[in-house]
Amino acid sequence: MAKPLLIEHDEGIDRVTLNRPESLNALDPELIDALNAYFESLQRNRATRVVVLKGAGTSFCAGLDLKQAMARRAGQQEPPGVTESLDSQRRIADIVMLMRRCPQPIIALVQGAAAGGGFALALAADIRIATRSARMNCAFIKLGLGGCDIGTSYFLPRLVGVSVASELILTGRFIDAERALAVGLVSEVVEEGQLETAAAPYVEAMMTASPVGLRLSKECLNMSVDAGSIEAVIAMEDRNQVLCSRSEDFNEGIRAFLEKRKPVYIRR
Repeated sequence: MAKPLLIEHDEGIDRVTLNRPESLNALDPELIDALNAYFESLQRNRATRVVVLKGAGTSFCAGLDLKQAMARRAGQQEPPGVTESLDSQRRIADIVMLMRRCPQPIIALVQGAAAGGGFALALAADIRIATRSARMNCAFIKLGLGGCDIGTSYFLPRLVGVSVASELILTGRFIDAERALAVGLVSEVVEEGQLETAAAPYVEAMMTASPVGLRLSKECLNMSVDAGSIEAVIAMEDRNQVLCSRSEDFNEGIRAFLEKRKPVYIRR
C-alpha cells in the first residue's frame, strides 16, 4: 500500500508530497496522522532548512475525505460524541499550527483543487505558487458547517484583507489563480508542470541565507503579524540581529559578500 505522505530529503530541502492522487489527495486519518508527525518532527530538526509541499497528480488537496468519513460514521452504532468530535477536529487543526510553529519556511505548490482543509494547508504555508488550473475555496460553509475552520479565519484576513476573506468564507466561492495573484494570495502563477521550476529560485534564495537567520526571520514574521505595537516588533528584530551577528554564519556571510561568492554555512 502506498504511503500517504512522501518525504524526499535533499541537502537541506524536504520535498513533501501528499500522495493520494486517486482521491485528489483528500485528507483521510492516515494522511492526517502523517502530516502531524512530519511537521512535529521539524520543530527541532536543524538538517531541514526549507520545505516544499505539493500534491501528487492533478490536485493539491481536495480537503477532508468525506466519502471515507461518512462511511466510517455509518459503521458506528452511535454518532460520535462532542469530545470525540473535538479530538478529530483538533487533529486536523494541529497540522496548520505545527506548520506555523516549525522554523523552516514552507513553499506550497498548488495545482487543481485546494479546497477546505487543502486550502487551509496552502494558507498555512509561507509562500504559495499556483498553476493556472488552481481553484481554492473555503468549502466548509457548503457542507452545513460554519465557514471558519482549520485556521482559515486567521490566515485569510491577514493575507487578502477582511473584505475578500469575508467573501470567500461566507460564500464558499472558488478563487482562481489569476484573482489569487491579484489579491496577493499567491506569489506567482505558472503554466502546468512548471511548479518545481518556479519554486527553484525561492528555494535557492532561502538556502543562500544563513540557517539561523532564516529561522529567526520566520519566527519574527509570525510574531509581528500579531504584535501589539511597533516597539514589540523592533525589540524582537533587535534581539534576532544581535543573535545572528554573534554567529559564525554572520562572519561567513560577510566574507562571502566581500569575496563575491556564495556563502557556505556550517550545518548545525
